[in-house]
Amino acid sequence: MSMERRLGVARAGVVEYERATAWQNALVERRLAGGGDALLLLEHPPVYTLGRGGDPRFLGLAATGPIPVVRAARGGQVTYHGPGQLVGYPILDLRGHRQDVHWYVRELEQVLIDALAEIGIAAGRVDRLTGVWVEGRRKIASIGVGIRRWVTWHGFALNVCGDLGAFLAITPCGIDGVEMTSVAREGGSADIATTREVVLAAFVRRFGYGRTHPLGEDVAPAEASA
Repeated sequence: MSMERRLGVARAGVVEYERATAWQNALVERRLAGGGDALLLLEHPPVYTLGRGGDPRFLGLAATGPIPVVRAARGGQVTYHGPGQLVGYPILDLRGHRQDVHWYVRELEQVLIDALAEIGIAAGRVDRLTGVWVEGRRKIASIGVGIRRWVTWHGFALNVCGDLGAFLAITPCGIDGVEMTSVAREGGSADIATTREVVLAAFVRRFGYGRTHPLGEDVAPAEASA
């Protein structure tokens, strides 16, 4: 009989980007040493992040603005994180799922598509573009992942509520003319906690976890959780 898959989950509130990165690193090392899969669900204070191979020209006005810019160890170009955006960082060993990065990215997209459908927003994919879109033209969620020895980190960012104006300073994801949207703008709830639980349920179903449990704080950097 196969063992039931278990997922450690942290509902972490607002976490500084650098602290969240340190937390992910600790969880990746734990997973590589035989620990369990984990999912961090949190928000960040305002920050722009540029993927490891991202082109700085897409930063635009953000390059000289007041909001911090961080080079991230993920794929993709530039994006914005801030209050009202649900960020998910799955720490999964793909050897227990499927050793295929493209499959993994598509599964993350599907998690968000399924969750949005549950809250009454029809969303989908756009050919050759990563992320989740409404009506094929308004981007509601971005995805940028990292893989270390088949263990995932970084992840997805779903705009739930809050000000989308910070995206105007950059070329989001390096896509000229992209329009960013949010759950609230598309008529859904502005309550990020409600959306978080719907996304978590969709994630658990999609990746086949039988049980979830609170993630122990022994692998969290000081002051990382709230």
